Amino acid sequence: MSLLSRLKTTLARARDGFAAVRALGREARPLDSSFWEYLEDTLVAADFGVPTTEKIVRGLKTVATQEAWSTGDQAVARFRKDVERFLTVSNAELNLDGTPAVVLVVGVNGSGKTTTIGKLAQRLRDRRKRVMLVAGDTFRAAAAEQLAILAERTGSELVRGAEGADPAAVAFDGIKAGKARGVDVILVDTAGRLQTKSNLMEELKKIRRVIERELGAPPTETLLVLDGTAGQNAISQARLFHEATPLTGAVVTKLDSTAKGGVLVAIVEELEIPIKLVGVGEGPEDLRLFEPRAFIEALFDESPVS
Repeated sequence: MSLLSRLKTTLARARDGFAAVRALGREARPLDSSFWEYLEDTLVAADFGVPTTEKIVRGLKTVATQEAWSTGDQAVARFRKDVERFLTVSNAELNLDGTPAVVLVVGVNGSGKTTTIGKLAQRLRDRRKRVMLVAGDTFRAAAAEQLAILAERTGSELVRGAEGADPAAVAFDGIKAGKARGVDVILVDTAGRLQTKSNLMEELKKIRRVIERELGAPPTETLLVLDGTAGQNAISQARLFHEATPLTGAVVTKLDSTAKGGVLVAIVEELEIPIKLVGVGEGPEDLRLFEPRAFIEALFDESPVS
């Protein structure tokens, strides 16, 4: 199934949220103050967030004046093009260059981080990549056990330490083992640390330093896994993680749940990092490369979901 078809099915909540915008696009409504207020309210409700919404509407008003628009359908048509163009950023492809490529995966508890690692491992194994999983979450025995199950299920190798071991030391062991065994990609799990806990963020910085020392370069990718249903809270998570360890991209999960969609735009706007992968279901095949055009088409498509 194409990503567009999958997104039309899974973005039911987001599509409902965009129904009002789609309706505006069908109407020759005057571009008066009530139109702009209604558009702002609709975008905020769709999780674009106030700062991103204000920037979008401000830009549309400027173009409306420059091009002498008279009706709302013109503004909505431009909005659709602008959002797609905005989401189409450089460095959006998943970078797996390097021998080995090291992907540091961060995120809070419940975001779907470890599950995402398993899906990504399966995706890479399907492409005949040799994969190693590193159990850097040593605070919870269950986390390492889950990763061990995923390693066995996907045919990946595994490095783990004792419960309570120094996560940076486990990362060090993983990089050493991966280089010695000639693996293609090393996926490093980390604790689902609360973004407000400064000591845990310092530990994340330490893990990054260890990886950089062993590779002679930063991690090939540092991916933040975000729960798409978290709304604007995901932005505060992303900002603080970005400060602790510069992110190269985000993975947005649970788009098949109650996610509203606009948060993806807010992430790109506020952090200037690309959305690299999206989770649109429970199966391994439901971790997909993010395609802005398919995402926008799914939100604006008027045809019923089959």
